[in-house]
Amino acid sequence: MKFMLMMHAPRGTGDWDVFHWTPEARAAHQAYWDKLNADLRSAGQLVRIDGLTAPAQARIVRSGSGSGVSTQPIISDGPFPESKEFLAGYWIIDVDNQDQAYAIAARASAAPGPDGTPISMPIEVREVMFTTT
Repeated sequence: MKFMLMMHAPRGTGDWDVFHWTPEARAAHQAYWDKLNADLRSAGQLVRIDGLTAPAQARIVRSGSGSGVSTQPIISDGPFPESKEFLAGYWIIDVDNQDQAYAIAARASAAPGPDGTPISMPIEVREVMFTTT
């Protein structure tokens, strides 16, 4: 079963102010992610992982005039300003059941913050309904 684990970041820069942390705290945080991702790779559970740019670079696109392949895009800044959180990155994992997906999400949520305690960031877990190539 494939699941998408989506890391949601707080409004603002979405970096949990990591650039204001001590170098040691940033190194511990990065080491945590490196270990989690290495463990998922070695277990054969990691399909894909991507981090996304900050919301300031996001754009919302809607169809404009025309139809089909000739439609003209209407582009506006994004994400939605009323959002409390935004998608910061995601993992696609392949596991045997949803409990394994939940356990991995909980582990991701426990990444250490500036004082070493878990950030407890929200991780949305959704099963991948279908995959195309």
